[in-house]
Amino acid sequence: MRRPWIVGVSGASGTPYAAAVLRALLDADHPVDLVVSRAARLTIIDETGVPFRDAHWHTDLESWLGRSVDADRVRFWPAGDFAAGPSSGSYPAAGMIVVPASTAACAGIALGLSKDLLQRAAEVNLKERRRVVVVPRETPVSRSHLLHLVSLVDSGAVVLPASPGFYSGGAQATAQQLVDFVAGKILDACEIDHDLFTRWSGTGLKRP
Repeated sequence: MRRPWIVGVSGASGTPYAAAVLRALLDADHPVDLVVSRAARLTIIDETGVPFRDAHWHTDLESWLGRSVDADRVRFWPAGDFAAGPSSGSYPAAGMIVVPASTAACAGIALGLSKDLLQRAAEVNLKERRRVVVVPRETPVSRSHLLHLVSLVDSGAVVLPASPGFYSGGAQATAQQLVDFVAGKILDACEIDHDLFTRWSGTGLKRP
């Protein structure tokens, strides 16, 4: 049975994180169901220059990821399609990743608003007790945002802020290394093998 990871891309800045996660999932041979919110389409074109259109999603996805994509490995669902597979708990899925997660998406998922397919799918996966990883990027955060994040944790989600580490490349780390670090932490939370960053193994100093 096909059991995909559902990847929801919301309108917050940080679409390179989503692209890195999608590439890594495909490299690890995991099927993917993709939901791109309406606001995310604007962010993608603003950050990459690539449009993302329902009718041309496969071609646009390849342009966004910078690689060919087997259409049999990715299933795209329009954000306004409430009859889509991921809107139901009976639809088989490994779990869901919301990356990046805007404050509106976090609030909508935490409150169960189901304003679009992204929010509905996340709520469904939470109620089915599947792994849900939410990746907020916006900063600073308000009290209401913090309360919504706490609510997500209480509901069983993994809240994983887009906070890159610098021990892989140090001060000379490239932007892509920093993006890959966050993407790798997301995959760690989903227990998916990857080689996106060099893992910390200690300083190697002799201890008394």
